[in-house]
Amino acid sequence: MEETRPYVSWDLIQNFMIDAFQAAGVPEEDAKICTDVLMESDRRGIESHGTNRFKPIYIDRINDGILNPVTHYEVLKDTPTTCVADAHDGMGMVASYKMMTSLIDKAKKYGLAMGAIKNSSHYGIAGYWATMASKEGMLGITGTNARPSIAPTFGVENMMGTNPLTFAFPTDEDFDFILDCATSIVQRGKIEYYARSGKPTPKGMVIAHDGTALTDSEEILKKLVEGTAALTPLGGIGDEMAGYKGYGYAAVVEILSAALTGGLFMKDLTNKNPDGTKRPYHLGHFFLVINPEFFMGLDTFKKTAGDILRGLRNSQKAPGHDRIYTAGEKEWDVWQVRKDKGVPMGKGVQDDFKAVRDMYYLNYHFPFED
Repeated sequence: MEETRPYVSWDLIQNFMIDAFQAAGVPEEDAKICTDVLMESDRRGIESHGTNRFKPIYIDRINDGILNPVTHYEVLKDTPTTCVADAHDGMGMVASYKMMTSLIDKAKKYGLAMGAIKNSSHYGIAGYWATMASKEGMLGITGTNARPSIAPTFGVENMMGTNPLTFAFPTDEDFDFILDCATSIVQRGKIEYYARSGKPTPKGMVIAHDGTALTDSEEILKKLVEGTAALTPLGGIGDEMAGYKGYGYAAVVEILSAALTGGLFMKDLTNKNPDGTKRPYHLGHFFLVINPEFFMGLDTFKKTAGDILRGLRNSQKAPGHDRIYTAGEKEWDVWQVRKDKGVPMGKGVQDDFKAVRDMYYLNYHFPFED
């Protein structure tokens, strides 16, 4: 399908978001980290977590007083192979960058390292943190809990977040193996994207309190906030398509994100006080870095991983299909198209960028205004 949205250059997006983050009170180096995480999502074509969320998830929350622009990253416990930190409701992306940097250094020396963060905020695309490890020739694994969205199998109440469980492995190919997906069929950001685009949400992804499937994207977003609808876990409603598997993996991420730090979980991750006023989300994240040099070596790992992926892609195709993908491949293909063109921006994101520009009196002109 031919792209009809206007493209905005990477340099313009980067400079604008860095300046806007700084205008909101984020220190310059932290603003650069946050901007790069959002841009990486758009580089991979995962638009639900890129510039699409710049204003509503970060700028608006800073202005609402529920996200601290200055991140006070406190290490609570540190050993040669582990780390526990408190982000004090600062920028989740900044806290995660500091954590992964320390874990990579630990894994280079000791082979394995695991860390967890409490009292954090949205940390952007989970794959960013896993690929920090794979770019260093190591295996990266991460997950995060989130505001309640998923109903347990045979339930209708939103109890757990979309809780991604994410892996990045180095290979001998041009792109790493990157599995970055939620434990629900769809994440809230994708529904926000559907709503912005005027599209319905496919049936079976969301369940109402009466057990019916919802498809109106705008209605779904309202009901998710009200708590009268919930996302379904991978596998969907009930157990006919093994929805209990997605439910189980979501619970694994919830436990690791909260129990390793003694942090908050499930219903305590809403952003509302009993009186209805807003509060920070207090999210938790976990990270694991594995150094293959402490096993049979990086070259062996990369070659074997590459052979597995090539074997999968070269297997017999279903009728009507001429290509099998492995995780990370489609995102690599998107980058080959976008690296010279920039990011395509729909009207909703265009309006957000103009609103932030006017909010902080920034001197920028965007190509979609021509």
